[in-house]
Amino acid sequence: MAATPTDDSLFEFPCDFPIKVMGKSHPEFTETIVLVIKEFDDEFHSGRIESRPSSGGNYTGLTCTVRAVNRAQLDDIYRALSSHPMVSVVM
Repeated sequence: MAATPTDDSLFEFPCDFPIKVMGKSHPEFTETIVLVIKEFDDEFHSGRIESRPSSGGNYTGLTCTVRAVNRAQLDDIYRALSSHPMVSVVM
């Protein structure tokens, strides 16, 4: 029987990893997301974000490219973003 790869073996760390974040449009949404991610990736900045408003303008979608060093860091970022009150969805 073949060995099952661990979760970390799916990626080669460190790597650039895109995280999609969506929330209601707000003037401070992007900067708030930057601050949350900087807790886990201190070199992260707004230049590593692509922003797209929804067709109605009520929501903003962000693609945030973080420099992931391990799976635990990615899990921590996902948990922090998912639990933030300004965030509706994290993918």
